[in-house]
Amino acid sequence: MTDRNPRTAEASGLYTYSSRPRAVACQRRRHRDSILQPVEEPMSYGNIMYDRRVIRGNTYALPTGQVPGQPDPLELQRQQQARRRALARKRAQEQLKPRTPEPVEGRKHVDIQTELYLEEIADRIVEVDMECQTDAFLDRPPTPLFIPAKTGKDVATQILGGELFDFDLEVKPMLEVLVGKTIEQSLLEVMEEEELANLRARQYAYEEIRNVELAEVQRLEEQERRHREEKERRKKQQWEIVHKRNETLQKISALIFARQYLANLLPSVFDKLRNSGFFYDPIERDIEVGFLPWLMNEVEKSMEHSMVGRTVLDMLIRDVVERRINDYEHKEAMPPGQKTNVINGPNTVTDPSVTTLHTQKPVLDRVSSQPAPSQERKPVEEGGHLMAE
Repeated sequence: MTDRNPRTAEASGLYTYSSRPRAVACQRRRHRDSILQPVEEPMSYGNIMYDRRVIRGNTYALPTGQVPGQPDPLELQRQQQARRRALARKRAQEQLKPRTPEPVEGRKHVDIQTELYLEEIADRIVEVDMECQTDAFLDRPPTPLFIPAKTGKDVATQILGGELFDFDLEVKPMLEVLVGKTIEQSLLEVMEEEELANLRARQYAYEEIRNVELAEVQRLEEQERRHREEKERRKKQQWEIVHKRNETLQKISALIFARQYLANLLPSVFDKLRNSGFFYDPIERDIEVGFLPWLMNEVEKSMEHSMVGRTVLDMLIRDVVERRINDYEHKEAMPPGQKTNVINGPNTVTDPSVTTLHTQKPVLDRVSSQPAPSQERKPVEEGGHLMAE
């Protein structure tokens, strides 16, 4: 059985586990079992790997107890999870809401007033002017001298004159050192000046030699440049000569070939052009262009007039033949006595052809108004011959 102490849980804020204490029974059986001894129950063994009281891992990283006055870590974790869920829910709701599309590149959205009516704020805020002046900065006081504290006891002693230091005796080595150092420094300075003078002389000589060599190098470079330019000029001149010679040879060969080719080409070209009609006789061209089209037009007009005359003549002949056939049929249908009276009577019918000619005369006159009198007389004469027949 497990025992959970709510007070401990409320005090620490963490889940604690503790088993109920019980007496450990003796596992060794006695020599004689007592009748009054209760029957021992079999003991249940547990796995310490799953016991919460057993801590596994590094003992240096054990969880520390809760410090009084600090919030519960589980409660903080629970609040953070609730806050995350609220933020996720709010973000999902914002994504579901229709939003304004993102601005194009180079622009940005600006919040503006979209309400129909503007509210005027008439409340005047009370304003009072206040002034405040700080004191001037004080000058920094001088830093006091550092005086070390005394560490020992003061003791006095008496020293007589000439007891510790004899000037005439002690100054001699110092003077020797000073004089020796001065002479040595002077010698070093003189040697340095001589060395600098020698360096300047050598540098001057080196610069003169260098200038001479630079002048020689420049002369050689200039000579090389002149030689190179002369070489390029000669090469260009030779190339121009060869180019002109080749061009002259090509022109001469082209001229000779053109003369040989055109010697027989010009007559054949002129003959072909003459046969094609490019070279023509002006009189012949005038006849072909001016006279022949006019003549053809006049012939077409004459043919049209002739066809009209033939058509009119055919119509006249058809009318005459139809009338004669009708008269003949009428005479055949009459009795014999009436035929004689009709023939010899005062109302004798004349030749219908003459009447037909008289009746058709206006038609001929109307046709004769066309500008072809000779051709119109010919159809009339043909019609007369036909009627005579």
